[in-house]
Amino acid sequence: MQRAAALVRRGCGPRTPSSWGRSQSSAAAEASAVLKVRPERSRRERILTLESMNPQVKAVEYAVRGPIVLKAGEIELELQRGIKKPFTEVIRANIGDAQAMGQQPITFLRQVMALCTYPNLLDSPSFPEDAKKRARRILQACGGNSLGSYSASQGVNCIREDVAAYITRRDGGVPADPDNIYLTTGASDGISTILKILVSGGGKSRTGQVQSRKCIEDVIHFAWEEKLFLLADEVYQDNVYSPDCRFHSFKKVLYEMGPEYSSNVELASFHSTSKGYMGECGYRGGYMEVINLHPEIKGQLVKLLSVRLCPPVSGQAAMDIVVNPPVAGEESFEQFSREKESVLGNLAKKAKLTEDLFNQVPGIHCNPLQGAMYAFPRIFIPAKAVEAAQAHQMAPDMFYCMKLLEETGICVVPGSGFGQREGTYHFRMTILPPVEKLKTVLQKVKDFHINFLEKYA
Repeated sequence: MQRAAALVRRGCGPRTPSSWGRSQSSAAAEASAVLKVRPERSRRERILTLESMNPQVKAVEYAVRGPIVLKAGEIELELQRGIKKPFTEVIRANIGDAQAMGQQPITFLRQVMALCTYPNLLDSPSFPEDAKKRARRILQACGGNSLGSYSASQGVNCIREDVAAYITRRDGGVPADPDNIYLTTGASDGISTILKILVSGGGKSRTGQVQSRKCIEDVIHFAWEEKLFLLADEVYQDNVYSPDCRFHSFKKVLYEMGPEYSSNVELASFHSTSKGYMGECGYRGGYMEVINLHPEIKGQLVKLLSVRLCPPVSGQAAMDIVVNPPVAGEESFEQFSREKESVLGNLAKKAKLTEDLFNQVPGIHCNPLQGAMYAFPRIFIPAKAVEAAQAHQMAPDMFYCMKLLEETGICVVPGSGFGQREGTYHFRMTILPPVEKLKTVLQKVKDFHINFLEKYA
C-alpha cells in the first residue's frame, strides 16, 4: 500500500483536466498490478478469545445486572418500536437506584455540588452561607481550586479528615485516623480493591453480612480465631426502619470487645453516597476505612490505588457533604433534617407495606424489612415449573423472574444470584418506587404469582 500511495503522489502537480485523468487512471492501474503480485494473506485469528481470556473474569456473575436486565432492555426497545405488550413500561425494580425511581435529591448536597462545580455561584445570594462555607473548604483543598484537577490517590486530604471525624462521632468517640481512610469510586470500588489484594488464586475470600450486635460479635470472634480479614459493607447504616433495631458498626463493636480483638483483627469497612437517604448513585462517591493493616500491605494498597490516579473528585465532594452535613444553628439545618427524615420515613412506610402485601399472597413469604432498600421474599415454585426451568436450562427462580418480566414488565433479581439455601427460591426487588406505584407493582406480582401457581399446578 505504501508503493501504491507513492505512485499516486507522483501524479500530483499542475496538469490539465485530461492529462490528470489519464495520469490518475495509469497510477491506479499500476497500483492494482502491484497488489496482485503480492500473495494473499488469510485473516489473522483474534488474539483475545473466550479461550485465551482471563478465566477469573469469565467466571464473574453479577445478578443485579445480569441476563434478566439484558432482557428488560430488549423489551424496552420493543415497546419503543410499538410492539404490543400486556404492559406499557418496564419497571426496573432490580437495583437500588433511588433517584431513577423518583426520589428527590437532598437540597443542601446539590447546592454544595453546584457551588463546587461552578464557583462563580459563590457570589450568588441564592445559596446559603453554610453551603458556601463547605464548597470553599473543598475547593481550597483541590489543585487549582478546581474539581477538575486530580487529587491524591488516597483522596482529598480535608475530605478524609471529615470522614475520620464523622466515624469518630458515629462510634461514640472511638478514634479514626484520616491516614486509614481511602476515598473510593463508590463502595464497590473499595471492596474490589481489597479483594484484589486478598485473593491469591487459591481458596476463597470470606465476608460476613449480619445485623444484630450479637451476630457481629460472633463474626469478629470467628475472624479472630480463624485468622480472617473482615469486610463490612455498611452503605445502609442510615436505612434502619424497625424500632427494635439499630445500626452497629463493626469497628465500634470490635473496639468494645477489647484490645485483644481491636489490636489484631483486620477490618475494612465501606460507605457510599449511593444509598442511605442521599440516593446519589451517579456521583460514585464512597470511602473505606482499613484498620490493623500490615504497614507493608498498606504500601501495596496505596500503590494499587495510585494506578487509577484518583476517584472522581466530584464524588469525593459529595461524600464530604454526607459526612459533614448541616448542624443545629446553621442556616440549612432545618430543611436538611426535614428532607432527610422525609426520605427515611417514606422508606419505612414502604418497607412495611411491602412486607404486609407480600405475606397476603399464597406461596410467598416475606420476612420483616428492618432496613436497606429491598425485599427478599421466598417464593414457592411448583415441580412442573422447576421441570420447565430445567428444560430451558435456567435456575427455577430465574425462570420465574423471566416470566414475571415478560408478562408484567417488572424486572426483579432471582435469589439464585445471591447464594440462597439449596432447595429454596427467592427474588429480590427494591422498595424505592413511589407508594402508589409500589402498590401497583406489588399487586401485579400478586396476580402473576397466583396465575403462575395455577399454570404449573
